[in-house]
Amino acid sequence: MKKNILSFLLIFIQTAIFAQSMQKIRGTVQDADSGQPLIGVSLSISNGKAACKTDSNGVFTFDKLPVGRYSLQISVLGYEQILLTELLLESSKELNLNLKLKEQPTLLQETIVRGGRTRALSSVNKITMEQVMRFPATFQDPARLAMSYAGVANTNDQANAMVIRGNSPNGLQWRLEGVEIVNPNHLSNAGTFSDRATQNAGGTNILSAQLLGEMDFMTGAFPAEYGNALAGVMDMRLRRGNNQKNEYTVQMGLIGLDLAAEGPLKKNGASFLVNYRYSFTGLLGLLGVNFGGESIKYQDLAFNLTFPTKRVGTFTVFGMGGNSSNIYAGIRDFTKWTSQKDGFDIDFGNKMAATGITHEKTLGSRTNWRTVLAFSGLESKRNGYILDQISYNRFAFDVDSLSKRKYSFSSSLSHKISSALTVKEGLFITYQQDEIYSRSFGFFSNGSVKSVITQPFVNAQFSFNKLTANVGIHYLNYSYNQSSSLEPRASVSYQFAANQSLTAAYGLHSQMQAPQVYFSKLENPLENNNRLGLSKAQHFVIGHELKLKKNAYFKTELYYQKLFNIPIIAKSAFIYDRTSPTFSALNLVESFVTAKLENAGTGTNYGIEMTFEKYLSKGFYGLVTGSLYNASYTDRTGTSYNARFNGRHTFNATIGKEFANKKGKILGVNLRTVWLGGFWDTPINMDASRRGFGTVYETTNPFSIKQKDYFRPDLRLYFKRNRNHYTRTFSMDLQNFIGYQNEAYSYYDILLRKVVKQYQLGLIPMLNYRVEF
Repeated sequence: MKKNILSFLLIFIQTAIFAQSMQKIRGTVQDADSGQPLIGVSLSISNGKAACKTDSNGVFTFDKLPVGRYSLQISVLGYEQILLTELLLESSKELNLNLKLKEQPTLLQETIVRGGRTRALSSVNKITMEQVMRFPATFQDPARLAMSYAGVANTNDQANAMVIRGNSPNGLQWRLEGVEIVNPNHLSNAGTFSDRATQNAGGTNILSAQLLGEMDFMTGAFPAEYGNALAGVMDMRLRRGNNQKNEYTVQMGLIGLDLAAEGPLKKNGASFLVNYRYSFTGLLGLLGVNFGGESIKYQDLAFNLTFPTKRVGTFTVFGMGGNSSNIYAGIRDFTKWTSQKDGFDIDFGNKMAATGITHEKTLGSRTNWRTVLAFSGLESKRNGYILDQISYNRFAFDVDSLSKRKYSFSSSLSHKISSALTVKEGLFITYQQDEIYSRSFGFFSNGSVKSVITQPFVNAQFSFNKLTANVGIHYLNYSYNQSSSLEPRASVSYQFAANQSLTAAYGLHSQMQAPQVYFSKLENPLENNNRLGLSKAQHFVIGHELKLKKNAYFKTELYYQKLFNIPIIAKSAFIYDRTSPTFSALNLVESFVTAKLENAGTGTNYGIEMTFEKYLSKGFYGLVTGSLYNASYTDRTGTSYNARFNGRHTFNATIGKEFANKKGKILGVNLRTVWLGGFWDTPINMDASRRGFGTVYETTNPFSIKQKDYFRPDLRLYFKRNRNHYTRTFSMDLQNFIGYQNEAYSYYDILLRKVVKQYQLGLIPMLNYRVEF
């Protein structure tokens, strides 16, 4: 009897140890244009071990699959064939997919995708949560992942500000659930010379990657539904929570705590998804990481609630919000001051929130209707104080306050006229409030405005044989000064061989000015800049894509951007002490101008971009991108100069290898190398800086000093262990693991009475422990 019991226990223990963890992949398949569920779609797992078809509701399920990596092949007669790559199935969570197929009567080569579908035919990249969690040194921020793509450069290690094809980071637009929102980043002053808030960047994104669904990152010649952007668009969508069972994530690391939960709300398919983060840099400081002596903290909360109904469509309620602070305390001992910053206190605080409701419904069998009602707002405040050298009392010298609110309405209809023609039309209406107050030595900006931004659009997509074409038009009107723009858009893709295609795209694009430009307070009170029109650009793109094998491709794009109507110093303007006669808004990030401006400037950006990507298969992936480019601008005399961000080249190489076994263990090794051309600085006038007690530039010789090239290697190691019903992951990111010194900027130090060069961050270690169950 004892022998039988012992044998049973041994068999049970072996089964528990060596049995594979199982999980399911499920989801829905819809027509991409009408939203109708597709019946009888064939789906097969890459290794050929499982296959299924969608039911009458377009639903499919793969049950009891071993955990691991998968590719999913989707096909049905009359529609494009799709290969969905890089799917990670873990024991802790079901993989729920919402797939959309475009009707395509002619059978073409299988299309490889990773995420959502878009109407853009060129200059578009897909970003998924799985990539954000796998690539080195993203710190779970999709913007930092986007810097791995061709033609994208980072301005500073402390921030996620993106230079796209030589354009200022101010040319980027952020969208959430299809509508433009305010800057969705913590610490919007991160990585800037003046410590002032930027328009579109920060230390990290407020939206946690835990909520990230499909995401399109576009870098030029956008389709007609996108407006008010010159350089790029980051279009974020939230994923839906699991509507069948509760799932949780707990993550702890050197910068704080991350908690997520999702699950069903009712039996009718309603679900919730919520995430909370609290982060700080104190533990990193104990490891020797230097953030310039600043205390940095942030926290945020985000959620997405989904309510499908049988008759009136699907509703979602979403939201995100957070606050952050960046406090620098000067040294209360004058004898220990080693630079001018030691004699200052700087307090910075930032708040941001966005919330809204979406509604989507199919009308008949060929029309899809989608409506979004949303609010987004932000406030940032910065106060700078000089310390008395004896009493150390604080005296305010810098005051900055920025507030922006957007009340947005969007509605669009997508009509499937035939299998070859789809027409989409829509309208964006935004009621916007801007307030700004900023006062510093030589600069003063103060004003508020309430305005309406109206943007209707229409786009037609035509597909025939091997040709796909988009033709559309976008209109933008800004009620504050009645500036407007009518913008044609067109793109075409032609698959001339089984594994090759050509693309071409054109678009006229426009963008409103930053608040500090409209509200600049000039020396002459009779002059102002509130009548400035929109900045504009014509984008031209030609591309070629070669599919090398099932999981790899090589893409080349040539682009040319002609920018015009750019605010520059007016010819009639009087040039004051701290005003640059060569100023152009193309170089603006967070700084100010104190002279009368006019829309008379131009700029020219052109270049070539190359991308090689191997999707993750057989445990290996790689992404290698590079670009050669030139960016220039003209001032009020018509003289041409290097643009501030004319680095002239970018190069990124990311490779990774996963080692997996049948017990559910995965070891991942990922390496990324970044090599960027240095940006440009303006010489500092030493005599004027001494007289003016601060940095004064040689404004007649702008951007004539090229910084050294930027170089940074990053490493990510992770170990994943799948058990029954839960997954544990230990990861370590090392940003700049060799500690290479990259230049940031130079300034005149009033204490040292000389020009000082500042450098970016060195080695940043990031340890995380993650449990999903």
